[in-house]
Amino acid sequence: MFYYLYKLYGQEVLFFNLFRYITFRTVGALLTALLISFICGPSLIRWLKKHQGHGQPIRDDGPSSHLLTKQGTPTMGGSLILLSMTLGTLLWANLSNSYIWVVLIVTLGFGCLGAYDDYLKLTRNSAHGLSAKTKFLIQILMSGAATYGVMSLGDPALATSTSIPFFKNIFIDLGYFYIPFGIFLIVGSSNAVNLTDGLDGLAIGPVMSVAACFVLISYLVGNHIFANYLQIAFVPGTGELAIIGGALIGAGLGFLWYNAPPALVFMGDTGSLSTGAALGVISMITKHEFILAIAGGLFVVEAVSVILQVGYFKLSGGKRIFLMAPIHHHFEKKGWSEPTIVFRFWIVSIVLALLALATLKLR
Repeated sequence: MFYYLYKLYGQEVLFFNLFRYITFRTVGALLTALLISFICGPSLIRWLKKHQGHGQPIRDDGPSSHLLTKQGTPTMGGSLILLSMTLGTLLWANLSNSYIWVVLIVTLGFGCLGAYDDYLKLTRNSAHGLSAKTKFLIQILMSGAATYGVMSLGDPALATSTSIPFFKNIFIDLGYFYIPFGIFLIVGSSNAVNLTDGLDGLAIGPVMSVAACFVLISYLVGNHIFANYLQIAFVPGTGELAIIGGALIGAGLGFLWYNAPPALVFMGDTGSLSTGAALGVISMITKHEFILAIAGGLFVVEAVSVILQVGYFKLSGGKRIFLMAPIHHHFEKKGWSEPTIVFRFWIVSIVLALLALATLKLR
């Protein structure tokens, strides 16, 4: 909305010229989302507590300490992230940019799926909501539609291509295989964040570090001068994605205010599925899909730990690689305190995000 003040009145009121700059609007979206979180957070948490009774059901097979420390905490706090992020984006982004709408629709779509899953868990008083097959099918359908939309909106020369980190202007054209590649990217990113969301503040910290990484990447990829200098793909219009990334960071900071140990609210699948999907779509639009695997390496490790644990358990007749999966529970079992795990995982995530950004120059 504020962008149109520049378009309509920029020549008459010099102050409105600030709204033409992506950097200014990114900061504005971040602060707006943060403010909305602070304003709406307390009342939303009270409402969730009132209507959820015993709060989020705790896994019976999880760490025993969670039954004592986390019992009664409301879930679906991801709705606060979605509200803050969406309003921050709508207020500060150029809404004629189609990429903005693709990311918002996918984010809200995965958020609604996560909210329904959370709702089923609450009504059944069980840690199990939607069946895995149903959840994956819906995710695949939404991701396929999103991938097709991104392909249709982008430059035909790059529509089905992906860039390779550390190499200058080298792309792999996947052709029709780009659709299953895009589905895997979005679904994988969404569920990897979901698996990471097991301790207070653990998932939202890395989400913000990866989002910050792609705020810069979006800005650079959407700027012809910087893209040419760094010898990366120039994708017109992607600069606006920095605004949605900034809004996600602000919403994440606001949510962390209430999710810091001991958490007043959990994000639930409402927040984890949606934020992961948002990061996946943004990486696809900017043609830096493999950079997501580097910046979000922590999410990759969490997901791989579950895959290895389940696979080895079945093949070995009941043996385990880790004391418990995902891997953050393994460290809990080894005696690490929850804040220690969270802060150390945050440090790893920040380092990985910096490494991902370094690949833009190391080519």
